[in-house]
Amino acid sequence: MAGAQTAFQMQTLLKVRNPFDTEELTALYCRLSQDDALEGESNSIQHQRQMLERYARERGYTNIRFYIDDGVSGTTFQRPGFQQMISDIQSGQVRRVIVKDMSRFGRDYLQVGMYTEVLFPENDIHFIAVNDGVDSEKGENDFTPLRNLFNEWYARDTSKKIRAVFRAKGTSGKRLSSQPVYGYVADENGGWQEDPETAPVVREIFALFLAGQGPAVIARILTARNVPTPGTIRYQRTGNLQGYCPEAPCKWVYQTVCCILARREYLGHTVNFKTTKKSYKSKKVIQNSLEDQVVYENTQPALIDQDSFDRVQTLRANSRQRHIKSGEPGLFSGLLFCADCGSIMYHHRGRSVKTEREYYTCGGYSKRVHPCTTHHITLKVLKQLVMADLQRVTQFAAEHEKQFVDMLVEDSMQEQRRAFAEMQRTLDTQRARYSELDVIIQRLYEDNIKGKLSDERFAKMSAGYEAEQSGLSDSIQQLTVALSEKKDKTANINRFLSLVKRNLSFEDLTRDVLNTFIQKIVVHEVDESNGQRVQKIDIYYNFVGKIEGA
Repeated sequence: MAGAQTAFQMQTLLKVRNPFDTEELTALYCRLSQDDALEGESNSIQHQRQMLERYARERGYTNIRFYIDDGVSGTTFQRPGFQQMISDIQSGQVRRVIVKDMSRFGRDYLQVGMYTEVLFPENDIHFIAVNDGVDSEKGENDFTPLRNLFNEWYARDTSKKIRAVFRAKGTSGKRLSSQPVYGYVADENGGWQEDPETAPVVREIFALFLAGQGPAVIARILTARNVPTPGTIRYQRTGNLQGYCPEAPCKWVYQTVCCILARREYLGHTVNFKTTKKSYKSKKVIQNSLEDQVVYENTQPALIDQDSFDRVQTLRANSRQRHIKSGEPGLFSGLLFCADCGSIMYHHRGRSVKTEREYYTCGGYSKRVHPCTTHHITLKVLKQLVMADLQRVTQFAAEHEKQFVDMLVEDSMQEQRRAFAEMQRTLDTQRARYSELDVIIQRLYEDNIKGKLSDERFAKMSAGYEAEQSGLSDSIQQLTVALSEKKDKTANINRFLSLVKRNLSFEDLTRDVLNTFIQKIVVHEVDESNGQRVQKIDIYYNFVGKIEGA
């Protein structure tokens, strides 16, 4: 496929030279990448210009034109200067191309060969690489393909070294990002501090999303207020044109809002290795998985607290914001799930403007992607059920904290502490015994080497100790996991209690209240088997899950 594409590109570039052209144009091509700049003055653009101009004048080539790419890698041929030169060749303006050496032309063996061995001869281009002794009018140079191959190897080797340095820097805890993200500014020590101008915008974006506004709506709100975009702020402060639109400096888009909502840097962390590239030749950026990223916590002031950030990510993962005709999102959008097929419940509104006509149905049923039923539930009924359960849980948690904790951990707090302490003591004892066995086995080995212990006796004794050690290793691992789970569970309960204490007074069921307390709501199908209409819902609260018996 790639070969066919290259052939097509080449065919489109082939043009017949105008026989009436009297003044031949000599193209002097100069290129310098950031890596090449490290080699010093010998490869500088200025040095290349001087050298090529002197070479051309000495041979009587007076009609010259420079084509320059400064700071562009030789592994790509999508360079502005290079592409302009090819365009001029295509139009029949250029008779001759001169470069300092083959590495300045490019560092991709196949692409260089396509241009110098196919495209240039077909267009009657006189090609010269001064330092490599390449002159197409003097015949083929047998060493040229080999030089091109070496140039590509050099690019590959340089890429490996840069990646290694980059990896070492990122894993040492140093921040790889050269510029602070939107919401921060660099301090005098190179760290990040809160930006008084843009940090409030970041907080507002998160607040609006938690209040039920989708990224597109948030973008329209910021645009209407003429809030400068991140690209505009970057341009104003650094001159960097990336993301800057001069015609619309305050035009926010959906993708920008989504990017801000996903940034873990706002938790106060440094996040390295977020992206990668498949090859040193490829310019396509690929997002790394969260497991492949490296996070260093508390490296700058947090703009968003962990609970709010987690709620936002949960909502973004679970929901596709559906807006009714008024432009407002459904109150429970993104929180409702079908109990039978697991699909998201969709929000609907009838022709009447009355709230009682609003309802939710199973998304799998609506799209016919699952053999499911409607699971129809009205907004009015849903609000009543959720409000009653929310008041029940929060009131019980606030007034009977000890019983609430005991209920969730299935043990009394006193028993929980006792069990935790016992597990910790057991773990410490087993770890000490494991280390002791290491010393014993080492001594047995030394005695065997010195002849104090026979091979048979050594094998028998060491086997027994190693078996004991293996059993201890399994037990230590199980205890460590169990202790970690108990710690996490206790911490999550405390986080939920903290939410309750901060939000004791709420009179209405708002989007903010829902996002604060509730992770998801599972809706069952209506049961009319007993002659009555009964519909059950399961409410899963943030940090603690489903709560029964409160």
